[in-house]
Amino acid sequence: MDKTRDPRGLGVTKVMSVKKEKVNVKSHERYYDFNLLIIVIFLISFGLIILYSASAHSAQILFGDDMHFFNRQAQITLGSVVLMFGISFINHRWYAKFAWIIYLTSLALMVAVRGPMGVEVSGARRWLDITSNIRIQPSEFSKLALIIFLSYLICRYGKQAYSLKGTIRIMAFALAMALTVFILNENFGTAVIVMAIAMGLYFVIHPNYKHFIALLIVGGGILWAGLRFISTTMVGTDDFRMGRILTWLNPEGQAETGAFQISQGLYAIGSGGFWGRGLGNGTQKLGAIPEVHNDMILAVIAEELGIFGVLILLLMFGMLLYRLMFIAQNAPDLYGSLLATGIFIHIAVQVIMNVAVVTNLLPTTGITLPFISFGGTSILFLMTEMGVALGISRQIVLTE
Repeated sequence: MDKTRDPRGLGVTKVMSVKKEKVNVKSHERYYDFNLLIIVIFLISFGLIILYSASAHSAQILFGDDMHFFNRQAQITLGSVVLMFGISFINHRWYAKFAWIIYLTSLALMVAVRGPMGVEVSGARRWLDITSNIRIQPSEFSKLALIIFLSYLICRYGKQAYSLKGTIRIMAFALAMALTVFILNENFGTAVIVMAIAMGLYFVIHPNYKHFIALLIVGGGILWAGLRFISTTMVGTDDFRMGRILTWLNPEGQAETGAFQISQGLYAIGSGGFWGRGLGNGTQKLGAIPEVHNDMILAVIAEELGIFGVLILLLMFGMLLYRLMFIAQNAPDLYGSLLATGIFIHIAVQVIMNVAVVTNLLPTTGITLPFISFGGTSILFLMTEMGVALGISRQIVLTE
């Protein structure tokens, strides 16, 4: 057997010599990852239940309807589920044809945020106003766009992808996306996820892991030095990003100001104990934690369902990641494998960052908990990613 590069650059095509003698033909069937589908349905259902519990009080005060946030999220989720099923029937190789268009469209949408259609919410300009009732957050699209584009680029470059020239090109595209997210959309957390996706994909295809160990050591040293500098020289700064870092370094000293949200979140986690107060019986959501149905929703889960509930949720995320890993390992070509890997990295990094922020292991970043937190654009593109993963799973051939 010899292997040749697929002319489309999407993987490796196996070419076998034909033998004259009879051979046993193995039966085979197409695979569909119902396990992944069941886990996704569980997560979105659990998310809607927790969202109602977390948002009912504030929705009643703000809109006179305790179902306001729940109804909006449920409608978008239902539409996203239909979209996921539709996308799951698309051959994943089709995305490679439009990789450049998808990448450039993502950049254009983030640039448009600074234009007339851009909307500022809670002091951050991150949304595009499509209609009076519809807003989208382009930075959410950037994650999927980068996964599709870098996977395509790596396949096109082949072995040159991990040469010095190839590395510079790939990281330049990723850095351009990250800087656009950070500067134009003022979204540091998403910029970190974008670079994590790029580094993760590059780690997967690179044959020499020593470079990454060296990079981690250097990066860790720079981070430690930076935190030391900020903690000693930036006290009292008016910059809100620096303020978040200072709050993270000394939450007790700013418990009534910058660290109020995270302090209340920690109180909620502590008061829930192992088994929790019971679903709907939490108290910190009643105004103590601002915007609790967004990035701090894990605190509500910990208070009402306890550490046990949090562990069950993390177990479900672990099972989701396992299914994505299975799809990546058994994908029919390199492109499909990289797509599934990129989705794996995105979900893993976002879950880790959200849990770390809520427990004050990282500074506040505004990163939501996938499938659980309120956010129409987030659930739309998460379900799109799940559709892509299911589409790849449909191309897996099981042999007997």
